[in-house]
Amino acid sequence: MLYFSKLRITLVSLVSLFFIYIASSNFQDPDRSLISKRINLGLDLQGGSYLLLEIDNGPVEIQKLQNTTTVIRNFLKDKKINFNDLRIQNKSIVFTVSKNNAALVETFFLDKESEINPYYNQYKSHQFDLIIDGSEIILSLSKYGLIEIKTSSQDQALEIVRRRVDEVGTNEPNIIKRGNNRILVELPGLDDPMRIKSLLGKTANLTFRFVSKNNNDSFGTETLQFEDGMSEALVSKRIILNGENLLDAQPQMNNQTNETVVSFTLDRVGAKRFGKATSTGIGKQLAIVLDGKIVSAPVIRDTIASGNGQISGGFTFQSATDLALLLRSGALPAPLNIIEERTVGPDLGQDSINAGVIALLIGFLLVIIFMFFKYKIFGLIANITLLVNLFFLVGILTLFGATLTLPGIAGIILTVGMAVDANVLIFERIKEECKKEKNNIIAFDTGYVKSKTAIIDANITTLIAAIILFLMGSGPVKGFSVTLAVGIFTTLFSVYFIARMLTGLYVVRNKEKENLI
Repeated sequence: MLYFSKLRITLVSLVSLFFIYIASSNFQDPDRSLISKRINLGLDLQGGSYLLLEIDNGPVEIQKLQNTTTVIRNFLKDKKINFNDLRIQNKSIVFTVSKNNAALVETFFLDKESEINPYYNQYKSHQFDLIIDGSEIILSLSKYGLIEIKTSSQDQALEIVRRRVDEVGTNEPNIIKRGNNRILVELPGLDDPMRIKSLLGKTANLTFRFVSKNNNDSFGTETLQFEDGMSEALVSKRIILNGENLLDAQPQMNNQTNETVVSFTLDRVGAKRFGKATSTGIGKQLAIVLDGKIVSAPVIRDTIASGNGQISGGFTFQSATDLALLLRSGALPAPLNIIEERTVGPDLGQDSINAGVIALLIGFLLVIIFMFFKYKIFGLIANITLLVNLFFLVGILTLFGATLTLPGIAGIILTVGMAVDANVLIFERIKEECKKEKNNIIAFDTGYVKSKTAIIDANITTLIAAIILFLMGSGPVKGFSVTLAVGIFTTLFSVYFIARMLTGLYVVRNKEKENLI
């Protein structure tokens, strides 16, 4: 009915005032506002940096093959199978056995309980493909295995990239997957992307290894350069400790040497390993290797059993801060290559905002003029409802801390059109009812009731489209779909609560008049 109780009028009024205040807080000084949340501007409005990163899975694939080679070697030794020339060649594991043992090796690889190839006998999309050519065994990563590596690397890289970006303190970054080996990073408000590029370009694979004086190390040795590129050292391949055992890392000033260092804290397992290594390696140099380069190689003077240590290397405070950030966030599973980058200036963003606001104001003004000309006082009610509807929409986006993009502004403009469409349907239906019914209250109430089905059906179909856009789209498309979906609910609320309440109040007071609409 058109009659609204005082309680209902009070509730609708309070809800409206609440969202009007929330929406208006975006234009207030944050220090003076009771609401701390704001609508954040997206990259296309605020300006900033856009980076498209591609994951280089080559090293991960080689690591997978190396690990599998170790498993194969242990299996062959355990089964006392003689083998020759076990090696990695062209991204495949190749070795030879006698023809009599080839069948035994094949059984091992085809066994569904095998830790190397658990589903080979059930599916052709398994981790490894096996080829047996006489006495030669060739094991290579299958399509399934490659996809599994890509998916795992992308998931891990996405999380670590997010940690690194969050540590820098950028405002509302947008970090999403693209395909199965790319990551999109949007950083609104960041005009100089060089530091981010430097942080994302490092794998941050940290290891601690002893410096060897000769090539007689039983684990093998390799020559690594120092970060300054001026010198090199022979380092054992034996990894005493890696970044997985790191709990925390922070930049600090060393009071004794007055230089900037990175202090680190190890977990219980790491502290135990580090203590054992330093107790047996007193007098030796311990190389701290980051991404294949030696950061520093201090001489061990005493046992370090506390699990705390320092990394020195002529750091500035900024470089020490960045290194600590990299170590805290963890190592990337694979190197990241920047294949596309763009910097959007704030002037372009401001132009986009101005264009969107002008389009919204022009559309809003034309709608107000049309509705007032067409429906007089009820057009005015529709216009007031339309304005409150915008406050509702902006208020809800504010509460969620949403990021507004140019497509999001398009969604707001579309909401204005949808809200007007609902009012037009109602008023035209009321006109038809007024021709058949002399009682204005009944005619108006019937108009609202009979138009409800058509309005709800139209909005449901639009909502379904918005949901599909949100699920299937990405970036700006999602922003448009979210704004559109929220606009649907605010439109229905404003039309059937605010507009109906105001219409009811007017009609009840003027129920004896003829030709109200």
